Amino acid sequence: MARVEVLLPQWGMGMSEGTITAWLKSIGDSVAEDEALADIEAEKVTETLEAPAAGTLVEILVPEGDTVEVRTPVAVIDTAE
Repeated sequence: MARVEVLLPQWGMGMSEGTITAWLKSIGDSVAEDEALADIEAEKVTETLEAPAAGTLVEILVPEGDTVEVRTPVAVIDTAE
């Protein structure tokens, strides 16, 4: 079982944190690489968090409404087939 942590990326130079406004996938859902996982509000702009790998979303570490720092793990994808 290979697990990939989904980290909150830094979209802009001044971005230090982001808020999960909506999860677009649920635990147990299959995801494709680069598929939209969540909407993130950062610096008054909403960005889409994309899956770094294909697999199954097995864990959501940060609930909707929570704000976390850049590079914080927010979810886990299991890439095992």
